[in-house]
Amino acid sequence: MRLPGWFLAASFFKLKGLTGVIISMRYLNFLGGLCGLAIFMSCGKEKSVTPPPPVTPGTFSFSSLKIDGVANGSNYTNVSSKPVIKLSFSAPVNHTSVGGSLTLIGRDGAAALYNTTYENSDSTIVIIPTGLKPITQYSLTVSTGLTSAKNASLLSEVNIQLTTAIDSTDKFPAITDDQLLDLVEKQTLKYFWDFGHPTSGLARERNSSGDVVTTGGSGFGIMAIVAGVNRGFISRADGLARLQKIVSFLKNTAQKFHGAFPHWMNGATGAVVPFSPQDDGADLVETSYLMQGLLTARQYFSGAGTVETTLRTDITALYNGVEWDWFRQGSQNVLYWHWSPNNGWAINMKINGWDEALITYVMAASSPTHGIPKAVYDNGWALNGAIKNGSSYFGITLPLGPAQGGPLFFSQYSFLGIDPNGLKDAYASYDTQNKAHASINYKYCVANPKGYNGYSADCWGLTASDIKDGYTASSPTNDVGVIAPTAAIASLPYTPAESMKALKFFYYKLGDKIWGQYGFYDAFNLTDVWFADSYLAIDEGPIIVMTENYRTGLLWNLFMSCPEIKTGMKSLGFTSPKL
Repeated sequence: MRLPGWFLAASFFKLKGLTGVIISMRYLNFLGGLCGLAIFMSCGKEKSVTPPPPVTPGTFSFSSLKIDGVANGSNYTNVSSKPVIKLSFSAPVNHTSVGGSLTLIGRDGAAALYNTTYENSDSTIVIIPTGLKPITQYSLTVSTGLTSAKNASLLSEVNIQLTTAIDSTDKFPAITDDQLLDLVEKQTLKYFWDFGHPTSGLARERNSSGDVVTTGGSGFGIMAIVAGVNRGFISRADGLARLQKIVSFLKNTAQKFHGAFPHWMNGATGAVVPFSPQDDGADLVETSYLMQGLLTARQYFSGAGTVETTLRTDITALYNGVEWDWFRQGSQNVLYWHWSPNNGWAINMKINGWDEALITYVMAASSPTHGIPKAVYDNGWALNGAIKNGSSYFGITLPLGPAQGGPLFFSQYSFLGIDPNGLKDAYASYDTQNKAHASINYKYCVANPKGYNGYSADCWGLTASDIKDGYTASSPTNDVGVIAPTAAIASLPYTPAESMKALKFFYYKLGDKIWGQYGFYDAFNLTDVWFADSYLAIDEGPIIVMTENYRTGLLWNLFMSCPEIKTGMKSLGFTSPKL
């Protein structure tokens, strides 16, 4: 017979001359509340037993981080492809816990491979990736699953952000500067030539805009086509045929409002595509960009044949049909930007300088049918002199405009046709103005006061462009870390050395990221590691036109040869060798 364990556990012993019987705790539990079994127990009392506290491992903590010997908090840029990453802790780590608690992952979710060694008596983990991708963001995480050699847990998770450096190797074979400029013009022209709307020939707003075409961007595109014909990228006959298609559509199909065109329209039907809820009619500034391009083309296609003669006649009729003076809104001494048949003057936006709209006042003053007097220019555009600046930025005096110059399209859009060289009026010398504007923009990016990754003497240029999840007019006072290639390239006439250096950097060093079938993509951000996949007509056009103006002055010479423009600019008080 097998006896219960509690019975076998009983024992007898002598204590201070007394004999007592101690019964095991299991026996006491069994007996419950019975009294009088031992000499030291009394009825109604029990001796309490406190269990020992549980044994728990301690914690240890993260101490420091160095990447390639540099300590820089938790965010590192320009990291090499095989960096030496040293994570130090307050105690030696348990090797077996490292693999499951440490991850190095790219933004695309792919894990990066790495090798691990240890230093400082195993209190430092040394990680060396086998090869990170260039210009890529990685997250390095050490979870609380990491334990010490004594089985202590990591006190808190460690998170580190890494952005790898640009691959400095050339992405394309080296060519001469002239060959590079030819390539940039030819490739960028393809946007307007291959991607022009099949019905109207007008420029699509962007590469994803379907039937939506842009009035101003089409004006830039017309000038680009002229440059392309002149360089032999397309034949004169083909260029002329495209211009005939565009002009015929504008004359016979496109909606007009007092002779002016909307910002956007449907390239197949000519109907307005509203730019904003109340902007569903005329846009006078966009119309002026279109007319700048058309007049330039009129001067280029100067042949005596019927086709070119008819083209010139139709362009002149379109220009003369714009009621520039009507946009004074009741004979005020200022022009207004918008008018809508549904909303009238509801937007009520005056065209005041200094910005991209100097060409609008030049076009209005030059119109032989609906011209404006000098008072409208002086009061409306020049604000009776209030457009003057005169302050110095980075050691450069800026004659006109907002602090630090504003976005670079201010010195580009109007000056695709207007030649600033030797051009003066009561308010400024325009070659001085535009060179100062571009130089300030350049020097701001080199100084890089906000510390954005990638800004340098090689990589600069702030203007209106796409940004991640949006669009903005970047400038030194609205800097979001986005560089637009058009900004520096279209400044070639003003900052030739700095612009050429940037162009080479964009093409050779970043070409695998930002060069595509229509030339340079719209913009990029090396801090957030974002690259646009978009092309915008208003950014593509200035690249070709200003590059050609830098090389030959072709578009300047053509536009400034217009007899109407000579008369109009003189009436506003401008002087120039070309007037």
